[in-house]
Parts: sequence; C-alpha cells; structure tokens
Amino acid sequence: MRIVSAQELESWLASGEVLEQDGRGAKVIRLGDEQILKIFRPRRRLWLSRLMPQATRFKHNAARLLSLGIPVPLVGECFWLDKSRAVCGCSYIPLPGRSLEQIFQKSQSELETLIPAFAAFIYSLHQRGIYFRSLHLGNVLQLPDGSFGLIDFLDIHFKRAPLGQRLVARNLEHLRSYLQRNQMSDFPWGKLQSAYAQIAQVGN
Repeated sequence: MRIVSAQELESWLASGEVLEQDGRGAKVIRLGDEQILKIFRPRRRLWLSRLMPQATRFKHNAARLLSLGIPVPLVGECFWLDKSRAVCGCSYIPLPGRSLEQIFQKSQSELETLIPAFAAFIYSLHQRGIYFRSLHLGNVLQLPDGSFGLIDFLDIHFKRAPLGQRLVARNLEHLRSYLQRNQMSDFPWGKLQSAYAQIAQVGN
C-alpha cells in the first residue's frame, strides 16, 4: 500500500465533510468527488495490524460479501496514513439508501413494516455462513429498490456452512445489546424474533 503524505491527508480533511468521528479524530469523511474516506485506527496489536492492515481486511470483506450477493460499498484504494501506528484508510463509493437507524428515528411505524424483510435478510446472512458481530440498525441500509445492504463490516467472519443455533443466538444478542445501549426500547424486538423463527422454520 502506498503511504499518504500528511499534506494530502490535510487536504482531504479540509475539503471533505466529516461524517463520523471519535475522541481520536475523524473516522469517515465525504470527499469532494462524493467518495468516502474511511480511517482505521487500531487500539491494540499494532504489529498484527501492520502485517494485516484493517483497510485491506475491509476491502477483502467487501469483495467476499459481494461474491455472496450482499450489496456493499465499492471499495477502491487502500493506503497507509501512519504506518508506525498502523493507521490506514481506504476510499469507497457509498451505497445509496438509508440506514435502518435513520428510518427508526424518523418513523418507528415505517421501520415496523420492514421487520419481516429485515428478519429475512438476517436469516439469509446466517444461511450464507456470515457472522456479523457489528449487526445493528446503523450498519444495515435499505436500498432504493427495497433490498438491504451492509456497511462498516470490518468485524465479520465467514463460515463454511450456515450458522448453528448457538452462533445465531449470539449474533441476535449483539443486535439486542445495541438496542439496549442506544435506549431503543420501542424497537419491536419480539416481532423480529418471531419473524426470524418463522422464516427459519420454513427454511428447515
């Protein structure tokens, strides 16, 4: 991967729009050409992140998801921003659509109508052997055609077979924990569970 100079990074930050940041700085920036710059700052195991850059893993995950028929952003170049600290980045063309979190915040009734389709989408991931630890409303987009896609999928694992009941339960628990942390008590959790169970029963 090439090394981006400090001047080039400053230019991106100055001309772009910061969409997401934390205490360590900007994480997601919309660039002037409508591409997205995503920055990865690992907190530990820097030696491993230098050997296996997070940006490269993100790009590989995108390609793997796309090969399985899951819509994802089109990831382009990966590069180092500070190799000594294993800080890297990539550019990508974003998916069009709205996150389920945006839909929930705007209209809970609209989201409730999407629950059966959302449950079917989660089930389809599990049947493809996809274990997405960061499964939550902010990382699932409803696309203009009504289908769903994924974003922010660094933390994902691909199994050789459909997920077993234990991993399914654990994955759904990640989603439930996210709802609890974000105080989304009005989310129709029971309806999602029932819809998933019905789909799984038919699938089996």
